[in-house]
Amino acid sequence: MLRSMYSGVSGMRGFQTKLDVIGNNIANVNTVGFKAGRVMFKDILSQSMSGVTSPVEGTSGGVNAKQIGLGVSVASIDNVHTAGSAMTTNVPTDLRIDGDGFFAVKPSGDSDATYLTRAGNFTLDANRQLVNGDGMFVVSADGDAPITLDEGVTSFSISQNGSIVSIDQDGNQTDTGIQIGVAKVVNPSGLEKIGGNLYRVTPNANPEGELNLGAAQDAERGTGTIVAGQLEMSNVDLTSEFTEMIVAQRGFQANSRIITTSDSILEEVVNLKR
Repeated sequence: MLRSMYSGVSGMRGFQTKLDVIGNNIANVNTVGFKAGRVMFKDILSQSMSGVTSPVEGTSGGVNAKQIGLGVSVASIDNVHTAGSAMTTNVPTDLRIDGDGFFAVKPSGDSDATYLTRAGNFTLDANRQLVNGDGMFVVSADGDAPITLDEGVTSFSISQNGSIVSIDQDGNQTDTGIQIGVAKVVNPSGLEKIGGNLYRVTPNANPEGELNLGAAQDAERGTGTIVAGQLEMSNVDLTSEFTEMIVAQRGFQANSRIITTSDSILEEVVNLKR
């Protein structure tokens, strides 16, 4: 069988994966805190028809190897953790991280599982607990959850370092001593997506999969600052995505043409004896 046919099949599979990633990016163009993905390709091991011959001075020259490539495969599917644009909402519980940190949330107060997110669309529930859209508790800088405001607090604001400042009826401001936690991730691309705008820490994201939770606006940790009243939107660029879609579509069509041409050649071979 022709090698080109199998090379064309591998190319179609690769561009099919690329189209899947592009489709997911476009579908999440308005998802808060979403990070776009991208597909990187690599060539498959080449078949050597002949090896390398070293040159002999004054006698013979060197000869390069003759190799035939066997197609393409997906090298990696990366998450691009560039910052998304800011959307001003003026809601005091809407938070955006101006930097490289992540918010931490827990499914329940006594749960050992802690997830990370860039989506800061938080709210206060009936028990005055700070939760995300799925009811998960926002974790403080000390690792405590849930963050609960006292009943006497009629109004509050969140500073750039994550501290919650209460405002009473007379307009007096008092630091509640509660600080929203921000996690530092060494390799954000190593985080595992689990859906719901959440990430799970893996050993390739932080050493030994540790959480590394602390306060915002820390120059040593480099987690950035918290901006209240704003949300971070998706970092998907539609212009780039539609351009990559055209490239993937044409690449898929070109590889399908390789298979069609290879099939025509095999048909001629079969019809040699009539």
